[in-house]
Amino acid sequence: MRRKALFPGTFDPYTIAHDAIVQRAFSFTDEIIIGIGINSEKNTIFSLDSRIAFIEKLYASEERISVASYDTLTIDFAKKADVNFILRGVRNSVDFEYERNMANFNRKQAGIDTVFLISEPEFFHISSTLLRELIRCKQSISHFIPVLK
Repeated sequence: MRRKALFPGTFDPYTIAHDAIVQRAFSFTDEIIIGIGINSEKNTIFSLDSRIAFIEKLYASEERISVASYDTLTIDFAKKADVNFILRGVRNSVDFEYERNMANFNRKQAGIDTVFLISEPEFFHISSTLLRELIRCKQSISHFIPVLK
């Protein structure tokens, strides 16, 4: 049986911390869907198409990764995609509290568990929210973004 994970997020932008979670997850999963959620509450900087294109290009040679967008609840997308679990990265206790509540909700709603990977210390400070603010202030974020192959 193939083990299939959904790694959901807005990914605006997709960072080296996101990539590190994906790379580590391959030690216990066979396939990862990077699901880009459309959230009308968030003010994104990068278009959905550009986020999809960036992630697809980043993983073009990795057949175990696919990219998809969705505008439903994450748990509904996870059920439709027939995943075994949801994959989430956690940087700190604030992230954990939020993610734990979502994980419990998702498990009750659909019986799908969430697997948490704690971010590596060198990535604790990286957040897409912070990077969007740097972009708005015309600062470079190049050292926080995975290098396209």
